[in-house]
Amino acid sequence: MNFTAVFALLFGIILVFLSQKYDGGSLNMLIQPTAFCIVIGGSFCAVLLNFNLNTVLNAFSNIKYVFVKTKDKSSNIISEILQMAYFARRNSVFELQDVIKNISEPFLARGIQLAIDVENPSLVHDILSAEISYEEEEELIASRVFEALGGYAPTFGVIGAVMGLIRVMQDIQNLEIVGVGIATAFVATLYGVGFANLVFLPIAGNLKQKTREKILLKEIVLQGIISIQMRENPALIEEKLIGYLKFHDKYNAVEDYAQ
Repeated sequence: MNFTAVFALLFGIILVFLSQKYDGGSLNMLIQPTAFCIVIGGSFCAVLLNFNLNTVLNAFSNIKYVFVKTKDKSSNIISEILQMAYFARRNSVFELQDVIKNISEPFLARGIQLAIDVENPSLVHDILSAEISYEEEEELIASRVFEALGGYAPTFGVIGAVMGLIRVMQDIQNLEIVGVGIATAFVATLYGVGFANLVFLPIAGNLKQKTREKILLKEIVLQGIISIQMRENPALIEEKLIGYLKFHDKYNAVEDYAQ
């Protein structure tokens, strides 16, 4: 469980309600089903017009990666790269065919198989780079769905507020009703801005960051595959990969401390 993300979301919501209560306002004023339906319903309808249904469903299935901490496999993958490098150095790249089945990372296994089948390192690099680019584009679509939601929500919040004000203007003679009605109308704006900046856009940013980490790791794997195919010294390959590992370990150490 990613406790940092869960805490940030819950604490942000609690702060909004506490601020309302501290200023002497009623918490019931912040609970407006009509405003909620306009903002959330309208935003989702707009997103469904922007993206196809499968893309939207896939984006929401990725929310779990924001709140659930996945197992870090980078150290194991780099270790496998170095094992393959030492094996190829002692024997040959073609002998790796016998140990591919023992590789746990599918992209590394595919890359090693490609390095065996295709003798041109430049061609192997181009093929795997294209795969990485396609995967990056596919991964980024999920974050773009939430970025779109973050853009639509404030607009529908304004629409909800305007609709509320139109309804209030029908009873403008009754000042008491007008005051309550205006306050209620602006709750829609609060929902729009709040959901955009506390839920949708942060989720989009989190998914985008995870995509960057995943793609960076695959680029490191690609570097290792090309180095193995060119039968570079394993110690030199390790030096190439160690910079990423140091940065990755340092980043995760800070993240684990925060949790």
